[in-house]
Amino acid sequence: MTLVAGVDSSTQSCKVVIRDAGTGEVVRSGRATHPAGTEVDPAAWWDALLAAIDDAGGLADVAAVSIAGQQHGMVVLDVEGRVIRPALLWNDTRSARAATDLIAEVGAEDYAQRTGLVPVASFTATKLRWLRDNEPANAARVEAVVLPHDWLTWRLRGFGPADETVGGPRLEELITDRSDASGTGYWNPNTGRYDRELLELALGHAAMLPRVMKPGARGGETAALPAHGIRGGRVIGVGAGDNAGAALGLGAGPGDVVVSIGTSGTVFAVTETVSTDSSGTVAGFADASGAFLPLVATLNAARVLDSVAGLLGVDHAELGMLALQAEPGAGGLVLQPYFEGERTPNLPDATATLFGLSLTSATRSDLARSAIEGMLCGLADGLDAIRAQGVDARRILLIGGAAQNKAVSTIAGQVFDIPVEVPTPGEYVALGAALQAAWALSGTRPDWPLEFSARPAHDTRAIIREQYAARR
Repeated sequence: MTLVAGVDSSTQSCKVVIRDAGTGEVVRSGRATHPAGTEVDPAAWWDALLAAIDDAGGLADVAAVSIAGQQHGMVVLDVEGRVIRPALLWNDTRSARAATDLIAEVGAEDYAQRTGLVPVASFTATKLRWLRDNEPANAARVEAVVLPHDWLTWRLRGFGPADETVGGPRLEELITDRSDASGTGYWNPNTGRYDRELLELALGHAAMLPRVMKPGARGGETAALPAHGIRGGRVIGVGAGDNAGAALGLGAGPGDVVVSIGTSGTVFAVTETVSTDSSGTVAGFADASGAFLPLVATLNAARVLDSVAGLLGVDHAELGMLALQAEPGAGGLVLQPYFEGERTPNLPDATATLFGLSLTSATRSDLARSAIEGMLCGLADGLDAIRAQGVDARRILLIGGAAQNKAVSTIAGQVFDIPVEVPTPGEYVALGAALQAAWALSGTRPDWPLEFSARPAHDTRAIIREQYAARR
């Protein structure tokens, strides 16, 4: 049996999944937590990666590994390969003003044509502009800009500051993949090249960027870390952004729309053409297979349920039971769930609002249902935006921890107007990264089977989205 490992270095934690390269069967796994907050010292990710590898029983018997990670995070390195300041993560909204400034200077239409994106606070380019404007001394020291999975891959290959690694600060060895490069705001999905003029406009000067590798390529080899069961010379895949990793893990293809309910909510599809939405609603990302990944993201997803469950003094299972006691439409109660501001629509300073509270709707069950409906309606708006880009949507693959809640999947079947299927619970970003590792090892992309845990009734109830739209 040949084993491969996939890593998901997400916002909240690091997961390692080890699979049989022949069948895709999961053999073992491990995890470790990440610090909370919207800026994090990348050293914490490295420590968590090593801890998750240990928790998974090490990689001594693994032939290849690949790392997928949270997109957009700004990791800036100096000439010695040292991290200059904590990384600003995708959900750090302090760069909202920088996004506005970049749009004013370039134009939304031009930005969309050149990068597939229109700047919002999430993207790396806006964080570089924030750094330039607010920490000019740090900005001046920037020799290279990388993303979380780029940096971790580089470190796993043995590179970094000379006093910490065997390979030293070889910045020319930094690599990435097209999916993560496409989320920076300075990479062109049409040409497959960096737009260095946009990088310099953001940062204020030129900097080294990771080399973009082809899908399925080998990204190098592991350095020996015997204390963590890592042998030298093991194949490393090129890695991916988290959503592209999930698409690989799910085997998503034309007609599929993935709706992921995690820390953030995402709606994305695999297409053969680039999306260029000048409104900025749909990000025209690339995927990790050679196609494209038009994507809509919301800041408010599973934590909406956390918040309302806490307010009601129940856990998620009890929240779901309460929600299913209410009728579709929650008695007119509508939750606009912008608890953390919002990215889609682009309202970084917004707060949540509860509409339609009356003597009849002021019940625990209606409040529970309004939380689930509000979260899903935001994602359904994302589906509409993707369709407006010409995407043919025939099936929804509903993933994320919250998708396993019966109320969430049932209500999803009432909110969305196409069939919903819920894959068996799994760490799909890490599973996709493992597929990428197997691809790099053999040169052929595996075709592993996908199993399902639920297929809720397709029972669209128009009242849910009509109420939500009326309060938008």
